[in-house]
Amino acid sequence: MADETEQRETVPTYADPDWSLDELVAAKGGRRVAAVLPALNEEETVGHVIASLDWLRGKLLDDVLVVDGGSEDETVAAARAAGTRVVSTVEALPGVPLAGGKGEALWRSLGVVDSDFVVFIDTDLIDPDPTFASKLLGPLLTESSVHLVKGYYRRPLGSVDPSGGGRVTELVARPMLAALRPGLRTLLQPLAGEYAARTATLRSLEFAPGYGVEIGMVLDVYDRFGAQGLAQVNLGSRAHRNQPLTELAAMSRQIIHTMLTRSGMADSQEPLLVAQPGPSGLELVSRQLRLEGHPPMDEVLPAKS
Repeated sequence: MADETEQRETVPTYADPDWSLDELVAAKGGRRVAAVLPALNEEETVGHVIASLDWLRGKLLDDVLVVDGGSEDETVAAARAAGTRVVSTVEALPGVPLAGGKGEALWRSLGVVDSDFVVFIDTDLIDPDPTFASKLLGPLLTESSVHLVKGYYRRPLGSVDPSGGGRVTELVARPMLAALRPGLRTLLQPLAGEYAARTATLRSLEFAPGYGVEIGMVLDVYDRFGAQGLAQVNLGSRAHRNQPLTELAAMSRQIIHTMLTRSGMADSQEPLLVAQPGPSGLELVSRQLRLEGHPPMDEVLPAKS
């Protein structure tokens, strides 16, 4: 019985995805697919990410949308110069107050796209692989049981652990999944910023605040559909900017908050205190913990009409 349960609770993995573009377009049928690129001050990389999707436009992708979170550099100009439309988080849902945080652009994009499927691609990627979007869409278009597909990848040579996830993934997210949702132990990179999903499924979910948005999606889809409702796809290699340890610590605190609350467990709701140099030595500085997420978009969309 234990072996059967273990088999049932394994996230389907596509280690060598080999769908051709023609196969995916045929599987897509008359359904619509949108690529959403959340951006904040990514002027140096956003154009390259957009260009990596050009070969899919009008075939696999019906829409490519940059959702800008209030960039203060030339991100918007660079995105438009690359030939895609840009919507600010304010424009996406006018009249709805901004809560801030990473999930803002992702959540608000669901009020703008007209699609059956959506694929999210981070805009801080360095030399993005053109096949990221097509690989992520493969399980969704070919398997009716799959609702959310996460990417996993190697990191460039010189990384501390090229074969694994980032530090927050390996030290926080995956150990906590083993403790709270052992059926997700085989999910390699639950925090990956490259993933795809059924639009209707995402619109039915409450989005967790801040950096908890990705792990919140994973837990919600698993709790609703089981491990077979997810899939993971090998995206090869991925490079992006690294963040300092203090930022990763604040990210971890937010992720822990989401994992505890999604598991019905109490959280102190106290923010993390980060030690940093001050005039009289080390000082403890409070880092914001976001407590308010976003309601299911299904509850918001009727108010727009």
